[in-house]
Amino acid sequence: MKTLFQKLPPKVFFLDSHNLDGLSEYLQRRGWLLESERVVAAAQAGEGNMNCALRVRTSDRSIIVKQARPWVEKYPHIPAPWDRALIEGRFYQMIGTRPTLAQRMPRLLGFDPDAHLLVFEDLGEAQDFTFLYQGGEIGYQELDALLQYLVELHLAFRRSDAKLSFENRAMRELNHEHIFVVPFRADNGVNLDTITPGLEAEAAKLRADVPYTTTVSQLGKLYLEHGDSLVHGDYFPGSWLRTASGIRIIDPEFCFFGPPEFDLSVLIAHLYLSQQPEALVQHSLDQYQSQGRLNVPLTQQFAGVEIMRRLLGVAQLPLPYGLQSKAALLDLSRSLVLL
Repeated sequence: MKTLFQKLPPKVFFLDSHNLDGLSEYLQRRGWLLESERVVAAAQAGEGNMNCALRVRTSDRSIIVKQARPWVEKYPHIPAPWDRALIEGRFYQMIGTRPTLAQRMPRLLGFDPDAHLLVFEDLGEAQDFTFLYQGGEIGYQELDALLQYLVELHLAFRRSDAKLSFENRAMRELNHEHIFVVPFRADNGVNLDTITPGLEAEAAKLRADVPYTTTVSQLGKLYLEHGDSLVHGDYFPGSWLRTASGIRIIDPEFCFFGPPEFDLSVLIAHLYLSQQPEALVQHSLDQYQSQGRLNVPLTQQFAGVEIMRRLLGVAQLPLPYGLQSKAALLDLSRSLVLL
């Protein structure tokens, strides 16, 4: 991968956990390490798919260094928009003007647009919420923190003149393809029966359901339209962290100005996918509506699409249950989409 990276102009710093001396020199040159500091260790931080993210330990502290490459880090054969790091950097700079939002995210310590690289404070021992898929639970207090962040984010920048800086067209088109298009391709490279025997037949039913596929396509067009709210764009349990200081949010590289319903729909879809109590879904809708404008049917439709794409698409989840539960969720997806 490093050879591929270096062939792309301009030739820039390549983040590599094995090159500690080079990393020390780079961070010092950028002014992000003191002259007395040296990098003593670097290892992967978290289980992210899109980017290379390292926990870098120096002689004095620990930081997170994250670099976007022109591919998906977990799947190097899949190209990905290189400029996603630039959009993410702008996102952190923008929410830095809103203390209540900034305190819910790691602090941005450095941003190198040329290297497509960001440096963050290390939040310490943290656990993302993907444990929910393995029978874990989320309480009302944590859920309310996640909902409050969304409400504040969606309302904070409605009158902003920075919308064009967050068009994020390439990332949105990539996401659109994987959410609204790829799951309906029978030859999408995902052998569903090796994941869950019998799932391919359930997928075929949905793919043959013209009212369903037509509505999903229409929702996909809406996703690509401009909107008034700054949305996170990937608000699922892998982007939520449980830390000693409370809930923190990460990885907004899919952000754009669009419909606020999209973010809330992803949260709700993953409550369903992780088999959380139905009461939490209704609570989420009620809490958001009590503070912000919300098109509830649109939220439910987007949630139905997210459920479907996580079961039939490339971005699979570590779900422990079998065909019966997945078929029921696909039925739920249909009922939500075709309200």
